[in-house]
Amino acid sequence: MEIRSIRGMNDILPEDSILWKHVRDTMHRVLARYGFREILIPVLEETRLFQRGIGETTDIVEKEMYTFEDRSGQSLTLRPEATASIVRAYVQHHLYTSGKVEKFYFWGPMFRYERPQKGRYRQFYQIDVEAFGSNDPSLDTDVIASLYDFLAALRVPGVTIEINSLGCPKCRPGYHQALKAYFSDKQVKLCPDCKSRLVRNPLRILDCKVETCHALAMNAPNIHEFLCDTCKTHFRGVRGYLEDLRIPTRLNPMMVRGLDYYVQTTFEAVSENLGAQNAVAGGGRYDGLVRQLGGPDIPGIGYAMGMERLVMILKEAGEEPMEWPCDLFIATLGKDARRFGITLAAKIRKTGKVCEFSYEPKSLKALMKLANRLNARFTAIIGEDEMREQKIVLRNMETREQVTLPMDDSLPEMIVVSLDNADDSRSTQRPPFPSSFPEKSSR
Repeated sequence: MEIRSIRGMNDILPEDSILWKHVRDTMHRVLARYGFREILIPVLEETRLFQRGIGETTDIVEKEMYTFEDRSGQSLTLRPEATASIVRAYVQHHLYTSGKVEKFYFWGPMFRYERPQKGRYRQFYQIDVEAFGSNDPSLDTDVIASLYDFLAALRVPGVTIEINSLGCPKCRPGYHQALKAYFSDKQVKLCPDCKSRLVRNPLRILDCKVETCHALAMNAPNIHEFLCDTCKTHFRGVRGYLEDLRIPTRLNPMMVRGLDYYVQTTFEAVSENLGAQNAVAGGGRYDGLVRQLGGPDIPGIGYAMGMERLVMILKEAGEEPMEWPCDLFIATLGKDARRFGITLAAKIRKTGKVCEFSYEPKSLKALMKLANRLNARFTAIIGEDEMREQKIVLRNMETREQVTLPMDDSLPEMIVVSLDNADDSRSTQRPPFPSSFPEKSSR
C-alpha cells in the first residue's frame, strides 16, 4: 500500500523550490540592508512558552497547537509561530545587554492543526522579522519599510500597508469595557467562540471571521476614541514617517491581529489583486512580551508572512521560475569515457558552472535527447574515438556548432571560455541564477 504524506503537510517539489529559493534570496538581500541578522530557533519548545507568549484565549493555543508529552512527562509543542521563540532566545542569551537595537529574521516550518486550504497548511513555512530595544515610532516605520521593500523586490502587485493602533495597557481597559457593553445585548447573535471571548478578551471578537460576528463588529466602538495621549502621539509619528517615505497606507480600525501580545502599532500588507483573502503579511508592536517571558521591560516589534502564500501570489502574478541552468552536459560512451567524464565534471563544477553527467550507458542519440531535456547549453561528447584520439567534441546546443578540444590540463578552462563567449555573443543574455527576477524599486 502506498504511503502518502500527512494531510496538510506537503512536499515542495524541485520545480517549486526554485521560486522558494528566489524568495529566500530576496529576503536575505533586502533585510540585510536594514541591519537584520539571521537567527535559527528550535522546532520544539516548552508548551508554556506559547501559552504565556501567545495568550491562552487565542485560537492557536486553544485549538491549533501540536502538543504532546515526551518520555519524561514534559509538555512540548511544535512551534505554531516564531515570535515567542525568538523572544525566548533573546531573553535566555541576554541579547538585550548589547546596548543597541537588536534586529533578527528567521524562516522555517510552523505547525498548526487547522483545516487545510489553498495556501494554508498544517505544516507551513514563515518568514519572521523582529526588532527589540526601542519604542520610538521610527523603529515601527523602519520595520514596516523593510516589509514593503521586500514585497516590492518580489514584485508583489498593488501592495498597501493597512495600519492601526491597539492602544496600551493604560488605555485599552476602557476600550474593553466599551466593547463588552456593546456586545452584551447582542450575545445571542455571536458565535460560541465570541461568546467566550466577550468574557475573557472582547477585542478578539473584532478578529472573528464568522459573518454574523463580523457584521456586528463593523458598528462596534472605535479604538481611536479611547487611545491615551501617548498612544495617539506614537501613532501619529508612525503614520507621518510612512507618509514621508511615500509608502501607501490605509487606516483600518478593525484590524486587531490574532495574538494577545500586540499593543499600539499593528499592520498588514495587503495586495489589491488578491480578492477577499488579500493579506500578504502582518505584525505589530509587543512592548510587554519580553518582560512577560522573563526578561527586562524592553519593547519589540515584528511581522511574519507565509512562504506558501508568497509563492502562490508570485505565481498568480505571472512570475515564472527559471530552471536552474545546466551549463554543460557530459555525454559519455564506454567505461573509459565515463571515468574521464566524471573527473572532467568535477573540474567544471569547481569553476562555478552547473554540470550534469550521463550516469547510465545510453546511445549517443539517447544522450542528446537527455541533454535537451536537461536544457543543457553545451554538451561535451566523449566516446571511444575521442578517448583514442585524446579529444572531446563540444557542441553548442542552441546553434548546433561544434568544436574539437584537446584532452589536456587546459580543457576545463577552454570549456569555460566557450561557455562565457556564448554568453557574450547573445543578443539577449540569460540572467544568471539566482537573480532570475530583476528587482523593482519600491519608491
